[in-house]
Amino acid sequence: MKMTRRIRLGALLLALSLPLAPLSAQAALQEIAAPAGETGLVPVRTDAAKGRILLTLPRPAHDGVALRVLYSTALKTGLGSAPLVLDRGRTGNTQMVAFRRIGGKIAVQFENPRFRASAGEPAQQQAVASDFGISTVWMTDIDETLDDGRLVIDIAPFLTLDTLGIAASLNQDQDPFGIGAASSIAGKGFKLEDKLSLADPASVRLFPDNLEVDAIQTYVSEKPGAEVENIVPEPGKVTLTVHHSFVRLPEPGFVPRSFDPRLGGFATQAVDFSAPLGAPVVYDMANRFRLEKLDPAAPRSRVKKPIIFYLDRNTPEPIRSALLEGIGWWGDAFDAAGFVNAFRVEMLPEGADPLDVRYNMVNWVDRATRGWAYGQQIADPRTGEIVKGMVVLGSLRARQDIQIFQALVGAGELNSGGPNDPVKVALDRLAQLGAHEVGHTLGFAHNFAASTQDRASVMDYPPPRIGLVDGKPDLSDAYAEGIGAWDVATVRWLYADADARETAEAAAQFRYVQDDNARAADTAYAWGGLWDDGADPVAELNRLMEVRAAALASFGLDALSPGEPVSNLRRRFVPLWLLHRYQLVAAAKQIGGADFVYAVNGGGREAAEPVAPAKQRAALDATLATLRPEVLRVPPALMPLLSAAANGSTDRQYETEVFATAGGPVFDPLVAADAAAQLTAQTLLAPRRLARLVVQSQSDREALGVGELLDRLTETVLASTSDDLGRRIAYRTLATMAQIARRPEATPEVAAALDQKLRDVGEALARRKASGADRAWALSLSRRLLDPDQREQLAASLPRLVSVPPGDPIGEDDWMDPSSLLAIDE
Repeated sequence: MKMTRRIRLGALLLALSLPLAPLSAQAALQEIAAPAGETGLVPVRTDAAKGRILLTLPRPAHDGVALRVLYSTALKTGLGSAPLVLDRGRTGNTQMVAFRRIGGKIAVQFENPRFRASAGEPAQQQAVASDFGISTVWMTDIDETLDDGRLVIDIAPFLTLDTLGIAASLNQDQDPFGIGAASSIAGKGFKLEDKLSLADPASVRLFPDNLEVDAIQTYVSEKPGAEVENIVPEPGKVTLTVHHSFVRLPEPGFVPRSFDPRLGGFATQAVDFSAPLGAPVVYDMANRFRLEKLDPAAPRSRVKKPIIFYLDRNTPEPIRSALLEGIGWWGDAFDAAGFVNAFRVEMLPEGADPLDVRYNMVNWVDRATRGWAYGQQIADPRTGEIVKGMVVLGSLRARQDIQIFQALVGAGELNSGGPNDPVKVALDRLAQLGAHEVGHTLGFAHNFAASTQDRASVMDYPPPRIGLVDGKPDLSDAYAEGIGAWDVATVRWLYADADARETAEAAAQFRYVQDDNARAADTAYAWGGLWDDGADPVAELNRLMEVRAAALASFGLDALSPGEPVSNLRRRFVPLWLLHRYQLVAAAKQIGGADFVYAVNGGGREAAEPVAPAKQRAALDATLATLRPEVLRVPPALMPLLSAAANGSTDRQYETEVFATAGGPVFDPLVAADAAAQLTAQTLLAPRRLARLVVQSQSDREALGVGELLDRLTETVLASTSDDLGRRIAYRTLATMAQIARRPEATPEVAAALDQKLRDVGEALARRKASGADRAWALSLSRRLLDPDQREQLAASLPRLVSVPPGDPIGEDDWMDPSSLLAIDE
């Protein structure tokens, strides 16, 4: 028995010491097949054992280019962090990529089609291309040259490059309060770790017009930040799966449409040096899908290829039904433009990859905290033709809406299906959100003036319209249903075959403003509010303050479900307390505001007009009213309830959405008042708004000026300082004035007016006849305002600045990056 074992062991050792018999190289390779009966974009073979992905490129042309395609990346797995926007489904920039042979290597180059000579001779076109830089992003050896001249390369190492810009997102600085206090919430020093990154041969999918591949990429840092530590198991190593799409260039025949500034949208810029003298060299082409009628001459016709959006199969009910309904509204707009059955939305087919470029997608993703939704496009950089639309919707956003609605109407009707059911109203909002984000992918920008025109567009940010019935908040008309009139007009302009000038002029009759003149609180456009409502922003602010008062009067345990922790009232209280925050900004835009359009010569509205002085003063009255102590006094009966202790594990979302306490769970009503006063003061005293008041008062003696505004403001807050609440409101306002006077963007005239008003207030406080706490407060603040060094300290630090919990998104906080065609929203 022992001898038998020795013989077997010896034979095994001998076998291991002998050289292995050579295996056929072809035996390790797997041919990737396109769907049955179809030819793939390029032949692809994979070698799972060695991690190789071999592309067979066509024989290079005379310029060395073997293949030219569109290239796009997207995240197949997300970080789960709303602030960093590294979500499943996020796409990167679309590039036009050339695989170019240079000697014995293949260079992958991002070309530069923006600079062109579209009507020039080939020599001129080549000359223009040579005048502007391109980017060589990767270079590799040619594995094999076939007899017919085709070239074989291993693309796997290229797929692990950070072409999506993940490291930059992880290392980006955040300024959560907008006061210049930037901090990196993700961390610092994140970089791609090659040893922990690789392309996945098993993920390769080949189709007639596209090649889809995944790669695992790991980013390492010795200094991960709080956002990453809150989510990732090993915060120093963040691993994401990046999806790569190589897409055949669209066939000729697409007709670009000139961008019209009166209507907005997303655009692809061309710098065309073959333009005739006197014609613009730089022009924009409006991004849109290729939509062709079967009968171009017919006013109404079916289309050759409808636009179809697919909903993520992970979307649960009843959210699924709400999104299918809302997104489907766009079909009505296309039908009104003469395109029959041209748009529809369906569930993603079983087994289909949502990142496959053939599917326009609406993805439902989860994050650790509430955050944005966004719509993205993959567009041909030569023409603006949209090849794919991709939407990302965050799941916590609907749950945040429910929190707000419970605060307004209570939890008693949860899941009842009635008009005041917080769940039903949240689903109504999701229908709007789905339509909004798909609108971005169809080519439409925001229209933040739509809310002032009877809900004319789903491309605005809609707040819930809150009514009062029997003195209590009512949500029966919270959100509009269906597409808006502006949406129908812009679909007709962007997609119809009718005369573009005629359809543009029809759409331009609507009031329209997009992000650049609306998003910030101090923009000049009088009608460009976010989350605002009503034809008259000032009247709506006054009405909403009545709604807020009624809601606060009825707020209490009824906002909680049975068995729910009472500490959750603190979270529900915040959006109710700050219910007016967006309408406040909308009303304030009348102050120093103007009415203008994105005008074209001959359009009839070339000149901007300032808001009438009477309307500006009415807006000032309404804004100052939000600083009155009776408005900012927390009902005493709520104090014990808002001081209930929380127990259990830490919930980061909860912590970011409540006011700071006075230690432990004890609610501090002065912090709540301070936060609301801070919002009003910073909005009203925005340096650019004050600068516009200086300008308008120079040309019109009747206009509202900086001096009048500061007089009214200080009179308002100093009129009621007999208790701690009034003194806190006045302190916050005066401290904000001191800080604004020192900001670099404050003009000399504005800074001088603020400085003098603060000195006047300091002298008045020094003379005030008061006693007790009021006297101590007045004399202490007087010394700080009159002493230059102490006032400088007050301005530099803005002491005791309270942290205002985030309001965006009720659905949305938005920025848009035209280079990536990403519209981050609700």
